[in-house]
Amino acid sequence: MSYQVLARKYRPASFEELAGQEHVLRALINSLETNRLHHAYLFTGTRGVGKTTIARILAKCLNCDTGVTATPCGTCGSCLEIAEGRSVDLIEVDAASRTRVEETRELLDNVQYMPTRSRFKIYLIDEVHMFSNHSFNALLKTLEEPPEHVKFLLATTDPKKLPITVLSRCLQFNLKNLSPERVVSYLQEILQKETIGYEDDALWHLGRAADGSMRDALSLTDQAISFGENQINETDVKAMLGSIDRGEVYRLIDALIEHDGKQLLDRIEHLAEFSPDYSALLGEFLSVLHRVAVAQAVPEGIDNSQGDKEVVMAIAQQVSPEDIQLYYQVGLLGQKDLPFAPDQRSGFEMSLLRMLSFVPNVPPGQIKPGADTEQVSPIAGDEITSAAVTDAQETRAQVSDLNPIRALLEKNDVKPSAPAIVDRQSENESMIPFDEEGTVKTLPQPERNNVQQEARKQQEVVVQAEASTSESGPTPIDTSGLGSNQSGENTKALKLSDEAGEELTHDQWLTIFPDLGLSGVTQTLAANCTIGETDGDASTCCLILNQHHASMWNKTHEVRIAMALSTYVGHTMAVKIEIGKSHQESPAEAAQRHADEALARAKVSIENDDNVQELIQSFDGTLVEESIVAKARD
Repeated sequence: MSYQVLARKYRPASFEELAGQEHVLRALINSLETNRLHHAYLFTGTRGVGKTTIARILAKCLNCDTGVTATPCGTCGSCLEIAEGRSVDLIEVDAASRTRVEETRELLDNVQYMPTRSRFKIYLIDEVHMFSNHSFNALLKTLEEPPEHVKFLLATTDPKKLPITVLSRCLQFNLKNLSPERVVSYLQEILQKETIGYEDDALWHLGRAADGSMRDALSLTDQAISFGENQINETDVKAMLGSIDRGEVYRLIDALIEHDGKQLLDRIEHLAEFSPDYSALLGEFLSVLHRVAVAQAVPEGIDNSQGDKEVVMAIAQQVSPEDIQLYYQVGLLGQKDLPFAPDQRSGFEMSLLRMLSFVPNVPPGQIKPGADTEQVSPIAGDEITSAAVTDAQETRAQVSDLNPIRALLEKNDVKPSAPAIVDRQSENESMIPFDEEGTVKTLPQPERNNVQQEARKQQEVVVQAEASTSESGPTPIDTSGLGSNQSGENTKALKLSDEAGEELTHDQWLTIFPDLGLSGVTQTLAANCTIGETDGDASTCCLILNQHHASMWNKTHEVRIAMALSTYVGHTMAVKIEIGKSHQESPAEAAQRHADEALARAKVSIENDDNVQELIQSFDGTLVEESIVAKARD
C-alpha cells in the first residue's frame, strides 16, 4: 500500500478525536442528542482547522444505520461509505469549480428526490463563498425551505463574502485557530504513534509556522520527517523553514538589558547572514516584548502557548516595566519608519539603537550599564582606582554567570527553577544596604505580584554572590566632596551629616526631598512616601508608601532613593519601603497644600487690590475666581 500523508491518515473519524473547537462540538452534540436538527449548517474558519472534517462527521451522525446519534458507530455501511468518500447520499460540491448558475440549478433539480439508501440527502458545499451572485439567488429558496430529507452543510474561509440572506438561513459556527500549544500536543501524540523521534523545540517551530492550522502543521511535519530522515530536530526544522530562531530575539533583548552595543550589532550581523525579513523580525521582537509586559503586570496571565514561558519570565524579572514600555513604543515607531529607511537592515538597526540610547534617568553615582569602568565616578568625584576596577570586573563577571536568559538560551544541563536577578539599573552595588551578615537587608513582605516577590528573592542571591568575592565585604561609599560645591558649603547636607547618629525626621524629609535630584517614576514614588519607624537604626530610612501608589514600587526605585539620599547626607543610608497608611503629610501632599495656600492668598490679594476694585466699580464688573490659577513652574 502507498504512503498516506499524516493529514489524511489521522483525520478524525468522530467528535472525540477532534483537537480543539469544543464550542462547536458542544452545540452539535447537544442538538443531535435532543433531536433538534437544523436544515442548514455553516462552518467558517481559516484553512485546516476542521471545517470539512466536522461536516463529514456530522453527516455520519445523521446517516448512521444505528440512528441519529452523536457517536456514530463507524462500522455500518453508511459510515464506511462516507469515510471512503463513495456515499451516493452525501453530495460533496466544490463551489470554486462550480460557480455558474446553470450548475447550481442542475444540482438543485435533484433535491426533490429521496435519498438512495440513507436517512438524509446531505449537500456538503465547500468554499461556498466562491458561488456567483446568481448561484446564491438560485440557492436561496431551497436553502430556506428544503425537503425534510435534505440537509445542507456549508463551509467557507471567508464568510464576509456570503450574502446576508444566506447567513440568516444557516446555523453559523466559527471555528477558531488552534494555539501552538494545542498543535504541539497533537503532534507529539501522532509522532509517538509513528515511533518517530523528535525534539520539543522543533515541534514548537512547526506549531508557530502552522499559524493556527492543524493541516498545515501535519504537512510541515511530513516535510520535516523527510528532511531529517525520520527524525525531527530543531536545526533541521529551522533550516527547512528558513526561519530565524526566536532565541536570536531573546539574545537581542539580553544585549539591550546589558546595554552592550557591540553585542547588539554582532547579533544583527549574525542575523543578516540568513537574509531575514526585518519587518517580520521587528514584529517578532515586539511580540516578545508584549509577552514580557504581560508577565510583569499579571504573572499568572502568561501561558506557554509559544513554548517560551521560562525565558519570558526570566526577562520580566531582569528589566523594569518602564524599559519594556519604552522598547515597545520605539519598536512601533520603527515599524512605521521601516519603509522609509535606506534599507530594511539599517531601519531595523536604528530601531534597536534608539532603544539602546533612550535609557531612563540614571541616579547620581550610578555607573551606566556597559559604560567604561575607568570613567570618573559621580559619587566619589575621583578616578576609580585600578584595584576597584578589577574588583568591579570580577563582580560583574560572576553576576553575568547568573544571567538567567543566557542560561536558558544556552540550555544548560541544570535549568534554574528561579532565575537569578541582576539589577540592571545599578551596577554600583556598593549602594545596596548590607546588614552585619553581609546580606542585603530584607524588606517587609507586602502583597505584590509573583514577579516582584521572585525578583526580591533573587536579588539577595546576586548580592550574596557579589559579597563573597570580597574579604572586606561591600565597598564603602567614597563621600569625599559631598556637602560642598564651587560656590560654598551645602549647609543642609552638613547639618544632616553631623547628625548621622540620629534618625531622619519627618520635617527633615520634607526639607531635603526637593534637593535629592530624583526624577521620573522614582520622584513620584518618593513624593508619596512619609517617614516610618526604624527602631533606632539611624543608618536606615524607612519610608511608608501610600497604598494607592503601591503599583509603582519595585526594587530599582528603592536603590535609586538610597543612592540619592546617601549622596545628599554624606554617609551611607539604606532605604526600605513599606506599603501602608500614614497620618503624616507626604512631600506631594505638602506641595499641594502650599500651592493651595498660595492660590488662596493670591485670590485675597487680587480682590483687595485698589486697581481691581476701581475697575469693578467703574464698569460694574465681577471678579471670576476660577480665572485665578497658579502658574505652572518651568
